[in-house]
Amino acid sequence: MEIKDQVVLVTGAGRGLGAAIAKAFGREDARVIVNYHQSEEKAKEVAKSIGDRAIAIQADVTDQEQVKAMFDQAEKHFGQEVTTVINNALVHFKFDALNRKQATTIDWEDYETQLKGSIKAALHTTQAAYEGMARLGFGRIINIGTNLVQNPVVPYHDYNTGKAALIGFTRSMARELGPKGITVNMVSGGLLQTTDASASTPDAVFDLIKESTPLNRVTTPQELADATLFFASPWSRAITGQNLVVDGGLVMN
Repeated sequence: MEIKDQVVLVTGAGRGLGAAIAKAFGREDARVIVNYHQSEEKAKEVAKSIGDRAIAIQADVTDQEQVKAMFDQAEKHFGQEVTTVINNALVHFKFDALNRKQATTIDWEDYETQLKGSIKAALHTTQAAYEGMARLGFGRIINIGTNLVQNPVVPYHDYNTGKAALIGFTRSMARELGPKGITVNMVSGGLLQTTDASASTPDAVFDLIKESTPLNRVTTPQELADATLFFASPWSRAITGQNLVVDGGLVMN
């Protein structure tokens, strides 16, 4: 299915990387669901920038009933099942290398929060999308990960662990859903310059990444967003269960 014929849900799309992804799909004439939890005004601005092929819908993706209601609203609005899901939402986390919780201070509840944000949220959207995708014989699920799993240059213990678990989720779902024509892949970025989530990162960290990266620059949200288009496009039709690292070559995996 061409991207222009897809109905694409982007979770956490009111700002940052999610907004960049939503706009990238809008640029390719997809119909886009701009999901948000609290950033209503920003989400509506993103949808407005895309045009009449986009709608902003509020839902806490860790709440199964809210996710189901979002899918119902979107399918009624567009008159078609959701074909593509981008699990991007970041739950209660900011990238702050100086003030992060360390090994001796982090709590199990911090891990639980990130596991819910990564796995529980992805499970809810995958289950909500499954019936429609199976009926169409086509589906694209793209999970947003991090290169910190392979190279924890900053050990964000809870966040990194949640995203590591998401790799396992991605591959297990790819194996089971493949016969229905549904692919499940992951796009993993590094520190992005700059989003709301990375705004607290000191310039020294950005400089270190720049110096360590073959392209000698820090990846932007727009560059990572373009990579998600690949996994939704017909060019990736034989690819599933994969983790594509998009960070300018900092991690070669």
